Amino acid sequence: MSFIGNLLWFILGGIIAAILWTLAGLILCITFVGIPFGFQCFKIAWLVLCPFGKEVDIGNFGFFGGIGNIIWILVLGWELFLTHLVFAGICAITIIGIPFAVQHLKLAKLALVPFGTNID
Repeated sequence: MSFIGNLLWFILGGIIAAILWTLAGLILCITFVGIPFGFQCFKIAWLVLCPFGKEVDIGNFGFFGGIGNIIWILVLGWELFLTHLVFAGICAITIIGIPFAVQHLKLAKLALVPFGTNID
């Protein structure tokens, strides 16, 4: 079932979202300070590519992970979180879109706190 979900996700916009996350990561990696944030964008891009069958576990941040998450939320995370919430709401209107809404909620959680998060 996850193969069919990932295939539909890929065709209906997952590839575009993954490309955008990858471009954001490349832009962030231009500066030395942005490299950790760029790596988080690459991690999220892999999940955006095929989100079905994967779990997001918010783990142990540590001190620097917590600081990174605070900076992430202030600069980029809250916009991405709200974007995924809006898309989840739009997808949840129909019964067919509910699995896609669940995946957007998973991505919203990751967009809020990417540092210290494990993707299984």
